Amino acid sequence: MEKQSVTIYTVAREARVSMATVSRVVNGNPNVKPETRQKVLDVIKQLNYRPNAVARGLASKKTTTVGVVIPNITDPYFAELALGIDDVASMYKYNIILTNSDSDDEKILKVVRSLLAKQVDGLIFMGHDVSDDLRNEFESTNTPVVVAGSIVNDDALPSVRIDYQAAAKEATEFLLNHGDQQVAYITGPLRYSINSGDRLNGYKEALANNNVTFNDSLVIETDGSYQAGYAKAQEVIEKGLKAAYVTDDSLAAGLLNGLTDAGISVPTDFELISSNDTNYTKIVRPTITSITQPLYDLGAISMRLLTKLLDGNDGNDDEKNVILDHGFVERQSTRK
Repeated sequence: MEKQSVTIYTVAREARVSMATVSRVVNGNPNVKPETRQKVLDVIKQLNYRPNAVARGLASKKTTTVGVVIPNITDPYFAELALGIDDVASMYKYNIILTNSDSDDEKILKVVRSLLAKQVDGLIFMGHDVSDDLRNEFESTNTPVVVAGSIVNDDALPSVRIDYQAAAKEATEFLLNHGDQQVAYITGPLRYSINSGDRLNGYKEALANNNVTFNDSLVIETDGSYQAGYAKAQEVIEKGLKAAYVTDDSLAAGLLNGLTDAGISVPTDFELISSNDTNYTKIVRPTITSITQPLYDLGAISMRLLTKLLDGNDGNDDEKNVILDHGFVERQSTRK
């Protein structure tokens, strides 16, 4: 005979109490007599009853679950953000459903729809720009969404990030001040606002401040991967470039190894600065000078912002768009 699933009705029947009483015990409501509570707990243990979070959510309109959308679950940048999210979620008694989107618009839409179908209370979106379909999905739901550690092409979405334009400007100016007049901007996909907007604008601003004419051929677009960085080393050598500001750590590590394997000495012959200060910048040789970001804090504050939105505290625009301080660490890929 097939074993039937244990429901709240089963527990109520066995404990000879109402389903409302079982619900109060499960949800920690104090308005239950101690002896009744113990009787219900004993039956729950005996039947191995596991309350269904979604079913509870139908009654309470809350599932105490938050969906997190990550573009690449193996990227240490997003992994560190996720750690901050998870710690604060635990503090506020929320469970996390972590999903990987592969930076693919169709998959992103699929995982977001799946999370909304699970009736998550809120979403933290990590990654890049949102498609029209995804924007429509966000606009058609009452579920709060917070963007963590990036910029997207939707100003209506609350976000927690650093000032990417200022950071790119500082990195580029550092190289220009070393006498490198031809500084390349080596970037992930320019279809993303963070790369074609803030970072590129910061790069251009640094050039203008140093009376260096912007040269479109020094903007080198890639898919942002290690392999792409390694492959671009040859183009960098052929153009006779001496320095680059790079948008992704894996991209920078690939470029560094490609240059080294081609006999280019870093930093003597070529200087390199990256953007995120993940482990990639520390495990290569020479180690890579980088913009630093408070990655854990970006995740933690994103989750805290989401809890405020879930409590109905919409706040003002400044509270919904949090910009954290970034830093800069000199390592071996730039000259002293």
